[in-house]
Amino acid sequence: MQIIRHDPTEAPIMTAPVVRGNVRLRPLVGAEQTDQLRALYVHFEPGGANLPHTHTFDQVLYIVEGEGIVATETEEYRVRPGDAIVVPAGEVHWHGATPESAMGHLAFGVPGTTDVGGQIVRATE
Repeated sequence: MQIIRHDPTEAPIMTAPVVRGNVRLRPLVGAEQTDQLRALYVHFEPGGANLPHTHTFDQVLYIVEGEGIVATETEEYRVRPGDAIVVPAGEVHWHGATPESAMGHLAFGVPGTTDVGGQIVRATE
């Protein structure tokens, strides 16, 4: 068993060209802990979002604070704390904060890749 202690420092702002606005990402569970699961905390400042992307794995998002938007190529939904979203592997989608509210979510997946505009931008082995 491993216990990963809470890090009270502010997560760094993402600088990769896969987001718009201010987005902070904190890895919670990675390859150092398990080869079967990945968990992240992502915080979007008002108006911040990631660009449309796909994953090679199903992704589960759990909204923990604020109000956000999750969207596919054809649908857009407002989400709030306590909402859980399941995004099937290969589905083009994006998620982020509303213009008026910050939003934070937990993201769960398995090792795989994330593709933005035909380019692999993240590989989690």
